[in-house]
Order: sequence, then structure tokens, then C-alpha cells
Amino acid sequence: MLNLVLFGPPGAGKGTQSEKIIEKYKLVHLSTGDLLRSEIKGGTELGLKAKTLMDQGILVPDEVVIGMIDNKLRENRQAAGFIFDGFPRTVKQAEALDALLRSYNEEITVMVGLEVDNEELTKRLLLRGATSGRPDDQNVDLIRKRIQEYNEKTTPVADYYRQQGKYVGVDGIGEIDTIFTTVCRAIEK
Repeated sequence: MLNLVLFGPPGAGKGTQSEKIIEKYKLVHLSTGDLLRSEIKGGTELGLKAKTLMDQGILVPDEVVIGMIDNKLRENRQAAGFIFDGFPRTVKQAEALDALLRSYNEEITVMVGLEVDNEELTKRLLLRGATSGRPDDQNVDLIRKRIQEYNEKTTPVADYYRQQGKYVGVDGIGEIDTIFTTVCRAIEK
């Protein structure tokens, strides 16, 4: 089973590359945002708990998110594998994900990190903001803050998987198909 974490800062191209990866490798896409919305819409116990917290402006705790991922793993036991999107964001979450996967006799196969410099990320996000209408992609100061937040809080997750020999960095600048070819090589090594 292929279990992939696609990693990178906002604007690195994760959405574009994940679509191509899912199509080629027939992976189940596990987006924590989508999972939260689905569980809430489905009125599940975890969804109701998450909604109550979100309505109070409280971040959904890791154990609730891990529970939602567990539900998705159980529902898709015959899957070729999973691509994790938006998770893990902290080392604590990575450790919890590893423990959950071990309970299924699985593990993260590889973390592919799309590496893009801050200046290029800012340009991409501003361009996306001009077409998407997303306010968080239209303000340079907000964009820089998001990138800084990513660098400070999320980058240690790459180090966690690097220590396991599972991190592969890929240059995220260039033609989409060229980047995808490099991503595939990282997955298949």
C-alpha cells in the first residue's frame, strides 16, 4: 500500500500535483478539511464534536482528526493507498498518524516535499488571489505571515520524516508535468 504525505507551503502546487498523483496511483485523498466537513454533514459523533468546538472558535483537537482519519482508513481497506493532504502539520500529529497506521500494519511510505522559495510562493498566491477571490491570497502581509507560520510550525514535520529516511524534496518550480515526473520518481524510488 502506498501512503503518501504531500508536503509544502501554501502556493507550492500541492493541489495540482495531488490530483495527478491520485489519478496515476489510484489513491484515496485524505484532506483533513474535507473530512471535517463530511463528518459534520454526516452528523457523526466525531462530526458533532468537531462542530461544537468549531462553533466556539476552538481548533479541533488532534485526537478528533485522527479519529476521522481512522474512520476513512476503515472504510477504504481495499484502497491502493492514501494521500494525506493538510495533515500532519505538527510532529505530534505525525507521531499520532504513525501510531494509527501501525495499528493497520501500515506506515507512511514517503513524504514528498514541494520546495518553492518564498518570493515565488508570494507571486503564486497573489495570482491565485486575483482569480479565486480568496481574501487570504490577496494580501501580501497575510501571505508572508502564512508562509512564516508554515516555516516555523510545519517544517519540523519534514525533519521528522527525514530522520526516518522517508522525506524527498522536489523542486516545485517549473512546468507542471516536469514537476510531476520528478514527484513520481520520488514516490517510486
